[in-house]
Amino acid sequence: QVQLVESGGGLVQAGESVRLSCQASGSISSAMVMAWYRQAPGNQREMVARIMRGTNDYYVDSVKGRFTISRDSAKNTVYLQMNSLKPEDTGVYSCYVRTSISVAGSWGQGTQVTVSS
Repeated sequence: QVQLVESGGGLVQAGESVRLSCQASGSISSAMVMAWYRQAPGNQREMVARIMRGTNDYYVDSVKGRFTISRDSAKNTVYLQMNSLKPEDTGVYSCYVRTSISVAGSWGQGTQVTVSS
């Protein structure tokens, strides 16, 4: 099971861009699932974007065309590029990685993204 550390959050204005990083302690080159979730105050955690082996990348409707999930296997890092940010994108963003079916998934500690109007 890998350890995950997110970075890149902060306070930004609407319309700006932010890139979140999720550094894994081990290889993610053949990971089964890599995903970003977010939780806004008073809301349940929701999946924002996902890379899953054998399927197309997934994005929640509210971020389609604005967010992009990607990975750099050489750096064992998963990214979430967030463009044209809106105040409703505010929340704690957490990454999730599951390397194989035989290993439980791992969560990062989360990073706060606040978008001001």
